Amino acid sequence: MRGWLKLTIGLAVIAGLLIGADRVAVGVVQDEAADKLVSSGRLSTRPDVSIDGFPFLTQALAGRFDSVRLSGAGATVSDGRQQAALTSFSARLSGVELGDGYRSATVRSGTGSGLISYPDLAKLIQGAQRIDLSYGGPGKVKASVAGVELGQGNVHSSGNTIAADGFQLAGIGSLLGGQANAALGPRSFTLTDLPAGLSLASAAPQPDGLLLSFQGSNLKLIG
Repeated sequence: MRGWLKLTIGLAVIAGLLIGADRVAVGVVQDEAADKLVSSGRLSTRPDVSIDGFPFLTQALAGRFDSVRLSGAGATVSDGRQQAALTSFSARLSGVELGDGYRSATVRSGTGSGLISYPDLAKLIQGAQRIDLSYGGPGKVKASVAGVELGQGNVHSSGNTIAADGFQLAGIGSLLGGQANAALGPRSFTLTDLPAGLSLASAAPQPDGLLLSFQGSNLKLIG
């Protein structure tokens, strides 16, 4: 009986050491991956990286991770003219393949989301720098100046292009007529730099900003 007890304790100790080594290794690789995502230009700020699945070491030896999650704040999008920070960003990457001695990585598919504040959205929409935008309901935004509402319009996307159009004048906006129409005419911008190499899937107004949804397949993540 004592022999079995010693064996059980020994196996438990070995298992604990292996699990500990596995968790240490995944932590190191997650930190290195976060640094490489920034240095490669795929993300503008250092994200939190989580590699799913256990044990990690068998995945690392195979050079393939089933699921990797990215999250953080401060990542940016750009229309080639100016940048806008995402107040939140998250992504899930599936089928991450490592190559060239871990100096490159590709992704089979990925999805994600990010939030642009309404002040940053107004800056991205050409000619709308002096107009304040806010949530106007599902698919809609309100346009105002100095707290006075001019009207409501639609926000939608096609590919990587986001458009604001169809504004209906209200209140003082209807009194301004042509001036308000000129200020609230159809506007659009195309995002040329999206995080982690993903593409825009949709853009939907939310109470706290414009929610961007991302997707992509066969992506070159690093290298």
